[in-house]
Amino acid sequence: MDLFTDFSLQSSCFFAEAPISLTHFLTVSAIILVLLYYAFRVNSVYLLDYSCYRPPDSLRAVIPYFMEYIETGNNKFGRDSIDFQTKVIERSGVGDEASVPITLHQMPADFSLKPTKEETEEILFTIIKDLLSKHNINPKSIDILVSNCSLFCPTPSITAMVVNRFGFRSNIKSFTLSGMGCSAGMLSISLVKDLLRVHKNSLALVLSLEAITPNGYKGKNKSMLVPNTIFRMGGAAILLSNRKQDRRKAKYKLQHLVRTHMGSDDRAYHSIFQQQDEEGFVGVSLSRALLHVAANALKTNLSELGPLVLPYSEQLQFGWSVLRQKFWATRGQKQTYVPKFKKAFEHFCIHAGGRAVIDAVEDNLKLEKEDGEASRMTLYRFGNTSSSSVWYELCYLEAKGKMKKGDRVWQLAFGSGFKSNSAVWKCISDIDPKERNAWSDRIHRYPVDIPTMH
Repeated sequence: MDLFTDFSLQSSCFFAEAPISLTHFLTVSAIILVLLYYAFRVNSVYLLDYSCYRPPDSLRAVIPYFMEYIETGNNKFGRDSIDFQTKVIERSGVGDEASVPITLHQMPADFSLKPTKEETEEILFTIIKDLLSKHNINPKSIDILVSNCSLFCPTPSITAMVVNRFGFRSNIKSFTLSGMGCSAGMLSISLVKDLLRVHKNSLALVLSLEAITPNGYKGKNKSMLVPNTIFRMGGAAILLSNRKQDRRKAKYKLQHLVRTHMGSDDRAYHSIFQQQDEEGFVGVSLSRALLHVAANALKTNLSELGPLVLPYSEQLQFGWSVLRQKFWATRGQKQTYVPKFKKAFEHFCIHAGGRAVIDAVEDNLKLEKEDGEASRMTLYRFGNTSSSSVWYELCYLEAKGKMKKGDRVWQLAFGSGFKSNSAVWKCISDIDPKERNAWSDRIHRYPVDIPTMH
C-alpha cells in the first residue's frame, strides 16, 4: 500500500467518524452572513448636532415699524401696493420678533453686493463657529461641505467663503446649491447622504440659508409683493457623520429621505417663479395655484413615503379605499381614506412657508393643531427663513422638552420647481431641553396665541 492510498484511507476514516454537525454548519453560515452584511451594508447617516442663527433683538422687524418702513422707505410703492402688503402682513402669522438684515433698518436701504455678503457672513460664520466650538471640532476634520442659498450666488461661492474663513482642508469636497427654493435644505441632506455612501468615515457640514438683502421686490405686482411680507433673516448649520464612533453621541439617525419634483407640469413649474415685471423690477411671483400645486406634490411624495413608514393596517385601509373608489364608487361615497400619519411619527416639522401652507398640510393630513405648533411658532418668531425653517422647528421641539429617545420626526419642505421633500429622523439619544439653542432665551413664552384674521 503506497503512501497516498494509506493517507486517503485514514482521512476517510476520520471524516466518517467525525462528520460536520448541523449545528457547526449553521454557526459557520451565520458568521459568513454577518460578515457579508457588514461588508456590504449601507452606512448609517447620523445627525450629530445643528445650530440655528438667532438674530440680535436690534434687528427685529416690529410689525408697526415694518409697515411704516414699507410706506416711507420706497417711493415706488403706490397706495394699493402699500395697503396690500399691510393686509398680508397682518394675516401672515409672522410676529414682532422676526428679523431683517441691518440694511433694511436704514433709509434708503442698500441692496448691493457688499451688505448681501455681510448678511451671509454674519449668519453662516456665527452658526458654524457655534457648532464647531460646542463639540470641539477642528475645521480641518470636515470632509464634505454643502451650502444652499437660492437667490444669492456670489463668486467665489458661499462654500469658498466658508473655507477661506475657517481654513478647511484643501481636499474638502464642497458643493454650492442655488435656485432650488425653500426645500433645498432637504436636497442638501440628500446629497450628503449619497456622498457618505461613497466616502467612509467622513464628517459633513450642511449650511442652509436665504439672503434677504438683495431680494426685496420694489414693483407693484401683487403676486410678487407677498415674499416681501413673510421672508426673514435666518440660517442653519447641520453636522452629519457616517462614522461608527459617532453613533453614541449623535442626536438623530436618518431613516428615510424622499424627494418629489413636479417640474414637468407647467403650472407647478410656474407656481413660484423669479421674473421681471412690466416696469423691469425683479421679484419672485407666487401664483394663485400654489396651494393646489403643493397639495399635488405632497400627495405624490406621500405615495412613496407612506409604504416606508406607515403600519400595515393603515396601508391596507388606504389601498382598500383606492380600490373601492376605482371600481365601486357611487355618488356621495366617502373620499379616499387618509392614512393616520400620527401612527408613523411623533412629531411634525412642516415648512413655515406661511400660515396658509401650514393650515393646508394640517387639513390634508387630518392633523391636530398641536402637531403644527412648532411650525406656527417658528413662523411667528423667525418668519419664513426658507430652507432653514424645519431646523428652527426641530429646535423648538427640543427646547420644549417634547423630543424623547425613540421618537420619530418628519421634516416636510416645499420649494420652487415645484418640489416636495421629506426627511424622517429617529431620535437616538436623550435630548436635554435646557441645552442652549435658538429658542433657549424665551422658550417659556411659547406657544403664543396668534390672532386669526379673515
